[in-house]
Amino acid sequence: MAKRIDGKAFAEGLRERVGEAVSSLQRDHGLTPGLAVVLVGEDPASQVYVRNKGKQTLEAGMKSFEHKLPNTTSETELLGLVNQLNADPDVHGILVQLPLPDQIDSHAVINAINPDKDVDGFHLINVGRLSTGASGLVPCTPLGCLMLLKAKLGDLSGKNAVVVGRSNIVGKPMAALLLAESCTVTIAHSRTQDLAEVCREADILVAAVGRPEMIPGGWVKPGATVIDVGINRIEGEEGKTRLVGDVDYASCEAVAGAITPVPGGVGPMTIACLLRNTVQAACASNGITFDFD
Repeated sequence: MAKRIDGKAFAEGLRERVGEAVSSLQRDHGLTPGLAVVLVGEDPASQVYVRNKGKQTLEAGMKSFEHKLPNTTSETELLGLVNQLNADPDVHGILVQLPLPDQIDSHAVINAINPDKDVDGFHLINVGRLSTGASGLVPCTPLGCLMLLKAKLGDLSGKNAVVVGRSNIVGKPMAALLLAESCTVTIAHSRTQDLAEVCREADILVAAVGRPEMIPGGWVKPGATVIDVGINRIEGEEGKTRLVGDVDYASCEAVAGAITPVPGGVGPMTIACLLRNTVQAACASNGITFDFD
């Protein structure tokens, strides 16, 4: 039976360390990190995310700037707001909540953000920094996955890691982070031949495909560590919905050495890492050594 990796508890500890770092910055440098979150439209899930981000930002002692724009906002208007935030010295981190309405090119908006304020880590410059091993802001969800892995396994060097999913948000940056830890990394996807066999070779299996319970226990190497990034809402009993991951938890738990649950695994780490990235950005912009981790 696998050991449960408690992402909720780890995220609480990380947020505490962020709060301590913010207090230290205020006391020693008169600096309060600030995070600006931009929401365009009224997507219900995005509204929940933005509300939680703002709440946790304030709880960590940071400044929170929320900008809620109507669904009819033009790309030009949104780019104008991004430029204002780029120039605002109180704003150290900028996050534009995705998805954006169809009339707005999300790539243009992301790449208009100052890369040193890009706390999502999606700007092409930060993608390049990550892929070449340079210092930069790293996408929050993969960073959270890596923290959980290192807390559980310690040194990852030499381990065989398989990432199922090749998205720019999770799959590709996750692979880059694991490669930087000296893992042997395979990115698998919908075109991978004999996906089950590829997964069975993994000491570390990261599932990030967005397909509910796609990976069964028979695909998992005995004793492997399974990180489930998926968050899928499916029909449950009596017409009620429930959240499940990309792996079939019950069957994988019986085989794996350690596994993240859904909910309560990777999910809580994303906002905690966003706060961490904002502190990192504030420190970097003021020439302050960042080492609160």
